[in-house]
Amino acid sequence: MTCNYCQPRLILILFGLLACSGVASASVETFPVPAELEVDVAFWVSVYVDYTTEEGMLHDNRRLSVVYERLPMPSGISRRERLRRIADRRKHYQAILRSLASGKRDGLTPEAERVLALWPADVSNRELAAAARQIRFQQGLSDRFRKSLERAGRWRSHVRNTFARLNVPLEIAALPHVESSYNPAARSHVGASGIWQFTRGTGRRFMRVDHVLDERNDPYAATVAAGELLAYNYSLVGNWPMAITAYNHGLAGVRRAMAQHGNENYVDILRNYKGRTFGFASRNFYVAFVAALRVDQDPERYFPGVIPESPLNYDTVELPNYVPAKAVIDALGISRQDLAEHNLAVQQTVWQGSKYFPKGFELRVPAGRLDAPLADMINNIEEIAWSNEQLPDLFHTVARGDTLSRIAQTYRTRVSTLVSLNNLRSRNRIRIGQRIRLPAAGPAPVLVARSAPSPASVPQPDVAATEVAEEPAATVAAPVATAEAVLADTGILVEPGEADEAIELPVDAQGTLLSDPSDYTVAADQTIEVQPLETLGHYADWLEIRTQRLRDINGFAFRTPLELGKRIKLDMSRVNAAQFENRRTSYQQEQQDAFFREHTIRGVTEHVVRRGESVWVLALRRYNVPLWLFRQYNPKLDLHNVQPGTRVSLPKLADVEG
Repeated sequence: MTCNYCQPRLILILFGLLACSGVASASVETFPVPAELEVDVAFWVSVYVDYTTEEGMLHDNRRLSVVYERLPMPSGISRRERLRRIADRRKHYQAILRSLASGKRDGLTPEAERVLALWPADVSNRELAAAARQIRFQQGLSDRFRKSLERAGRWRSHVRNTFARLNVPLEIAALPHVESSYNPAARSHVGASGIWQFTRGTGRRFMRVDHVLDERNDPYAATVAAGELLAYNYSLVGNWPMAITAYNHGLAGVRRAMAQHGNENYVDILRNYKGRTFGFASRNFYVAFVAALRVDQDPERYFPGVIPESPLNYDTVELPNYVPAKAVIDALGISRQDLAEHNLAVQQTVWQGSKYFPKGFELRVPAGRLDAPLADMINNIEEIAWSNEQLPDLFHTVARGDTLSRIAQTYRTRVSTLVSLNNLRSRNRIRIGQRIRLPAAGPAPVLVARSAPSPASVPQPDVAATEVAEEPAATVAAPVATAEAVLADTGILVEPGEADEAIELPVDAQGTLLSDPSDYTVAADQTIEVQPLETLGHYADWLEIRTQRLRDINGFAFRTPLELGKRIKLDMSRVNAAQFENRRTSYQQEQQDAFFREHTIRGVTEHVVRRGESVWVLALRRYNVPLWLFRQYNPKLDLHNVQPGTRVSLPKLADVEG
């Protein structure tokens, strides 16, 4: 019989075992764990090993060694019942903690004595009062972790080869255990997707993410992108614990935390940094990764008998032009579902025939499946089937986060055109799931108010050509993103109403800015750092004041240009800092997202500045890198004082094919 209250003892046992065994010395040096964080790592090892998804623990969200109860949570119960059970047990412990916080220490019930014993002997009344607001439920993940260890075998060699090429530590191959359980169909509540859980905005920096291809769902392309992102993070923060934390929390927040607490003061950062969005998931992301790494490095110890799946071997061919999926399927003699299972980036639009396979797409077929070489069979497709152009978009299905202006940017049209084509009453109101007619579909049919017409009297769109989902949850053959497949970020579950920050990951509207190290916050003295793409007019609009007011308080003459990197003072009389920051980041996100709809980053090159060279000219003319992106790759560089011999980094950009 399992004791509901024995988890603290189990964590101490795990702590002792892990402290004795440790991991490879190279891993310890690359991914250090100060003694104060060992108990946090042990907590996550226990989540991954000791608790299934049919149960969980009620614990303190700050002191992870304090686990109040093992709580059964069968998968068959409803969400309402699940929340009720958690709330009931939370109230039970809140009452006990509040009583203890009042100073009561004598005449305690056995239950109150047990709860008090979970805390250090010198715990204060104030700490116990705070603990009543810090009770959190964490679901177990051991059954998912076992499956994750099995699935990881499919891509392990590709991940390691990719990371070796990019100079990323091979141990970070354990990160998808935390992010997705190595499940390509994993989706999060903020729209992150695939084994590396890229948001749409961040994914577009390094991959193609649209209604034709979503490479976040392709473990091969996404692994390359993850390696490039992690290498980029490391180049800016200088150590792997913070580079990994930035993968979850974003570069700007991590750099602020390091500036306040020290570059390698991990305990202080993870315990005491007070960033607005630095909540439970961000604080625990690194220690959860270390826990996953320890299990990953010794799977037989934690999951006896686990057998990784064999690597997948493929024959591949690069398509020389645009071609319908049906033509490829017929030529290969392979089912649509089978082909989709091994080409996970391909969206429903291609399989349904509303879009072609794009030019240059690398098609995969399991090795040995075909009767002839793949390249020969593709070359035998009739010439009439190939096209020099992609099929035009006819409709767009509105997804969360869409605005009419973003849709217009995506399809290179105007908002006014979309309003007219769709007979919209307002350019500011569209709803999720609504189908927006695009210019290629022509004007909408005009229905005259009269008696019901015969079916032939009203023009009807071609259903086969227009039933297009912009970004389906999964490809035809990919597992459906059910409650089993949809994972909470990092497995770190957040219950509605819990005392800690509700959802600390940036919402989808901020997704692009996770990889932007720029500081868009308002300082305590009401100043900001000037960033690219911004003008005094922008600041005035976001502050709801006149531009002249900003000139006056900063002593600017008329038409004085803003200097990048300099600080200017704001007038916060009409809006607060949060409102200003939201408007500012939304603007930056829109500008950057529009750029990455047409370009992706395919590596980084370094350039040593020579005498007489201007970084402005280098970036804009020689390397065709916009200044705002150049600055993101060189955030510490003073653009107004660059000396010969300075080494700068420049992203290599590639155009997104149609």
